[in-house]
Amino acid sequence: MEVRTGKTFCALFICEGASNVLFVTKKKAIPSIEKDFMTSGMTYNLTVINYESLHKIDKKGWSVVIVDESHSLGAFPKASKRAKELRQIVFESNCPTIHLSGTPTPESYSQIFHQLWISPNSPFSNYKSFYKWAGNDSKANYVNVKKKKISQNVMVNDYSNANSLMVQEAIKPYMIHYSQSDAGFNSVIEEKILRVKMSDLTYKICDQLKSDLVVKGKYNVILADTPVKLQSKLHQLYSGTIKFEDGTRKILDLSKPRFIRDTFKDKKLAMFYKFTAEYLALKEVFGDLLTDDISEFDSSNKHIALQIQSGREGTKLSSADVLVFYNIDFSATSYWQGRDRMTTMDRKFNKVYWIFSEGGIEDKVYKSVVDKKTYTNYYFKRDYGLLKNKKQLRLGI
Repeated sequence: MEVRTGKTFCALFICEGASNVLFVTKKKAIPSIEKDFMTSGMTYNLTVINYESLHKIDKKGWSVVIVDESHSLGAFPKASKRAKELRQIVFESNCPTIHLSGTPTPESYSQIFHQLWISPNSPFSNYKSFYKWAGNDSKANYVNVKKKKISQNVMVNDYSNANSLMVQEAIKPYMIHYSQSDAGFNSVIEEKILRVKMSDLTYKICDQLKSDLVVKGKYNVILADTPVKLQSKLHQLYSGTIKFEDGTRKILDLSKPRFIRDTFKDKKLAMFYKFTAEYLALKEVFGDLLTDDISEFDSSNKHIALQIQSGREGTKLSSADVLVFYNIDFSATSYWQGRDRMTTMDRKFNKVYWIFSEGGIEDKVYKSVVDKKTYTNYYFKRDYGLLKNKKQLRLGI
């Protein structure tokens, strides 16, 4: 079901007649789900818990397990810790599961296996593992397994190219599809990119880092000795903050938060940031008018700022006038989920603003995620001319 179409209420009503229901979600969404349960009028026992607390609860005795944002279980080829913990609970309780997601396979159909693997009722239950389900080069099954190079002499299997038609056919009997249009939504998301000229210091540091892969300050060092580190450091720096090698953080440039404050003076803002230091930068500019608590945001004139990955799912930000992204996440899931946080059935227009630095990395990331592609290190190396040609690889350069 598409975002904001009432997945939570549907799941809660489906469980009518159950005795002991477990609702697993993200921490930020817990208050909203508990409020929806009270509104629903259901009388069964409901326990709402976040994924990180699964180890604290009983493994047996559940009538139904509701798995919110189930795509978070989609890691492959190996199951994630949370998928293993949920599987143990479901199997020991021998109970049905309800999986909720607006984007069950945001980047690859291979992400579906471990979501359903937690239940004995999975259409893939006759496969003992993801590897058996995927097949291999000589005998392809649900995945067209390819080889990819991760270093000069190391090749590994790439399991991301799943056969979409085969997967869709297998899971079709288990799926409910419901769009915002089906639900009567008439809202339109209007996106706009606003560009900010950062300070001369920001561009100087970024240029030196791209050239020398290290920037030495009086007390700290910014090190980018691998492409992954370079990608991460530039992602931080172009938005005005940095996390040093020793774990300390520093705000280097307040151009973005000041631009946001000055551009949206008369608006109630919901903001998404990527890095912890970016919240500190927003706090420095907005002061006591900023909160990270949704209840306080809804009941006051304060603005709210949430970290993208923790706030992109299960949160309602409809009391905001506009949604502002201080930075952009590399994940396509973050893009498609995050931009819809203000949507409601009776809201006709949602204005979403992306604050990008002039000449920064954000525009390149945006092009990928809009196309439903995560901005991987491969794309980064391509965009910044870091891909080695065949001759360089052969010579070991």
